Amino acid sequence: MRDLVVLLARGLVREPQKVRVHEHEYEGRSVFEVSVSPADRGRVIGRQGRTADALRTLCDALAERRGRSCDVEILD
Repeated sequence: MRDLVVLLARGLVREPQKVRVHEHEYEGRSVFEVSVSPADRGRVIGRQGRTADALRTLCDALAERRGRSCDVEILD
C-alpha cells in the first residue's frame, strides 16, 4: 500500500524527489504520512481536498481487499 501512495503522490507533484511517505500503525490502522515540498502541497490536496480524498479512497479500497484499514495524512 505504501508503494501505491508513493507512486500516486510522485505523479502529482513537480518535485517527486521531495516526496516522503512515513508508515506507522495507530489503533490497528496503517497510517501513511505524506510530506511534499511546500510548493507542491496544493497539488496533492487539490481543490476543496478532492485529490487528497481520491488518494484516501484508493488506499482504502486496496486496504479493504487485503482485510486491513488505512488512512492517508498530508503533512504541513
